[in-house]
This record gives sequence, structure tokens and C-alpha cells, in this order.
Amino acid sequence: MRIQEVYDAIDKAAPFGMALEFDNPGLLVGDPAQEVRGVLAALDVTDQVISEAVARGANLIVTHHPVIFHPLKRVTSDSLVWKLIRENLSVISAHTNLDIAAGGVNDILSKRLDLKQVELVPPENMARIGVLERGMTPPEFAYYVKRMLDVDAVRYCDGGQAIQRVAVCGGSGGSLLEDVLAAGAQAFVTADVKHDVMLGAIHRGLTIIDAGHFGTETFVVEYLAQLARQALGENVPVAIARADVPPAITV
Repeated sequence: MRIQEVYDAIDKAAPFGMALEFDNPGLLVGDPAQEVRGVLAALDVTDQVISEAVARGANLIVTHHPVIFHPLKRVTSDSLVWKLIRENLSVISAHTNLDIAAGGVNDILSKRLDLKQVELVPPENMARIGVLERGMTPPEFAYYVKRMLDVDAVRYCDGGQAIQRVAVCGGSGGSLLEDVLAAGAQAFVTADVKHDVMLGAIHRGLTIIDAGHFGTETFVVEYLAQLARQALGENVPVAIARADVPPAITV
């Protein structure tokens, strides 16, 4: 089984051509013709994930966040790309294509929050919007999100109205404020929300729950692992990285 076959399985589920223009998904390091000995799935490529892949005997890392995002002007011995090449590790990353695709990041996030009647939020069709089984106050909903996503903490702003219709966008979704408001959301679950966006949301009556970048996207790693297993069958080990943990500590 070749790396190309894992790439093709991911491309079928979340076509790389769907990615937003600024993005850089795909086979970012490695040889598509190389035989796969093992796969490690993670949200990010880190030094610890590389070490775990080597320890497990895996030669392919599959991630959500691209290990190469901005154009590289040099590859030095202290860079992740150098370490990957030195260890003969390949990397496939599925990013905004996996955010947009059916069954990807935002559909998984909607399911984690048990939203019903889930629809796309235009125009990019990245965010989703659905309905809670019962209405909640903003503080109650903040605790609900914390519990359902199993995160240590959330940040939230109180939009001042009862919540039934909820929009979600895994990762940094603050720029979608106008889109989710136009879709009729009373709450928006996302991450990395700036101060001015929170102020604007309060002014517009929208509750925002910032559950963290890792907290809103980590569940997609299992989905990536499933896609690799489907492509490779039972003879090639596929694992979730134990070293794939939030970079920040909540105290």
C-alpha cells in the first residue's frame, strides 16, 4: 500500500480542490510512491509527534493543520521539515478542504454539540448552523459546550438572549461573524476570537463561545485515522498520536 492511496482516500472524502485559496493542503513532505509501514494521525506536526512516529515505526503522518503553510525560503536543521526528511517521514495535511467537506471538522463539531437540522452557512459553506434540543441561557450554554467538547475551559461573551439556533466553526472563525448573524444564529461556537469581535457580538445580541482551536478541532483526528484505515486495510497500523496535545496550559 502506497502513500498515494491514503492521499486518494482523503481526497475522495474531502477533495483538496475545495480548499480555500490561501491554504496549503495535500502531500507536503514525501514520496507518493513510498510503501506505507504505519500511519500516525494528529492535529499538528510537532517535535513530539515526529518522535512518536519514529518510535512507532510509522512513516506517514496525517494531520489537519499543514506542516508547510507559508512559502519556505530555507530548510535548516532546526526546522520540522528538515526533521521529517531526515527521519524519512511523509506528511499529508487536509485543512480547509476538511473544514468544508461533508463529514469533516464542522459536521463532527455539530454532532459533538448534538445539534439538529444542521445546514451550511453561506457563502463559504465552512460553518454549520443547527438547533439545540432545548433553549438555554448563555451561561448555561457555555457550560454545555465545555462539557460536550470535554475542554478545561471556554471563554464566552453573553449576547443577552436565549439560545436555540447555534452556528459552529472549528478553529479561527471570528471572521465569519456577519455570516452567522445573517444565518440567524443566537450563539456561535468557534475559537481564537479577538476582543473587538466579542464586543461586536455583544452589540448584535450574539453569544460567542471560544472553546479553543485545539478543543474545536481535535475530534477530526479520529476521522483522518479512519480514512487511512479504510485505504490501507488491517495490515498497516494506524494510530492517534498520544503526543498530540494542546500547546497551551489552562491554569
